[in-house]
Amino acid sequence: MDFSLSPELIELRARVRALVDDVLQPVEDEAERSHGRLSAETHARIHQAVLDSGLAANNIPREFGGGGFNLTEQIVTHEQLGRLTNCLWVLVWSPSNVLVHGTPEQIERYLIPDVRGEHRHAYAITEGDAGSDPRAIEAEAVWNGEHYELSGTKWFVTDGDVASYFIVLAWAVEGNERLPALFLVDKGSPGVEMTADPDFTHNFPYRHPEFTFTKTPVPRENILGERGRGFELTGEWFIEERVHIAARCVGACDRLIELGTDWALHREQFGGRIFDHQAVSFALADCAAARLLTYQVAQLVDDGADPKLVHGRAAMAKLFASEAAWRCADRCVQVHGGRGYMRTFAAERFLRELRVDRIWEGTSEIQRLIIARGLEKRGVERMLGVEG
Repeated sequence: MDFSLSPELIELRARVRALVDDVLQPVEDEAERSHGRLSAETHARIHQAVLDSGLAANNIPREFGGGGFNLTEQIVTHEQLGRLTNCLWVLVWSPSNVLVHGTPEQIERYLIPDVRGEHRHAYAITEGDAGSDPRAIEAEAVWNGEHYELSGTKWFVTDGDVASYFIVLAWAVEGNERLPALFLVDKGSPGVEMTADPDFTHNFPYRHPEFTFTKTPVPRENILGERGRGFELTGEWFIEERVHIAARCVGACDRLIELGTDWALHREQFGGRIFDHQAVSFALADCAAARLLTYQVAQLVDDGADPKLVHGRAAMAKLFASEAAWRCADRCVQVHGGRGYMRTFAAERFLRELRVDRIWEGTSEIQRLIIARGLEKRGVERMLGVEG
């Protein structure tokens, strides 16, 4: 396959790069000094710039006011956003793709304001004993004859501090029937409490708090999709998120290679350039392979490939790209020496921030399990795309 970019994709890449270089990258230092948080003035300025760029909610169909990007166009976008430190990419918002499965009333109340940037939501999946495997969740929403009563504790609810509502994965219990479902839960509902707000290794514009739901009333009409589709829809969200992560890791590699190469070409040790010792150049092959895998997954989705095949390939892309980006950051810090260990250098920030990409939306170990099961069920040739 030829994964060279079309003129339209090249124009899109330039548009995203302009937003990254001119608007977002200049606030990296502010974000670093304030542990990821930005001032209200900076937030407002960036918010307007993102709206003006036409890149907000690009993963949502045009019929709902989104950009209507296919997955390849989304990858082009996230690859450039991955050049940013302090996770500033999150400021170019992408509402959860599962929201398009809502009823007309849900779309009007929840999705469309998300698309406009009028509010944010948070996806609540992880629990103490249910990390990368959502099927181990214990949270339950029990029908009492009038509404559901949702109870459970969710960890790492990204954007939970600023969200106005949650998408909560829980078991919908009616009599003897217990089915997985997604529930739209307003943050101000009774029984919703932020029970922890831990700090993490990386900086982030928002927080990843813990929330506890105690018999929180949820009307039947707030089920997203339908009962029984909770894991299926969450898997749909996971695939998009994993490919976005892979693309951002590729973008991070690009910037790290540029930083490391520039430093190594002008820095001499023992009578020769650091670059001539190949300290940076080894990362080029990893970056190229990660990009190829990521774009291949996007092409498969855009071509309407078997979702199960896409699931396995997305795991490959996320696994390889996140591991490659981490190695690239480590090498770049090493090339910079002591300066690379200073927080004023982007390489140091990437070293902290890229570590989580091997954990969230499914750890590297989970991705390997997905790949192994795919090889077993669908065969090596089909999974690797080498069928005759």
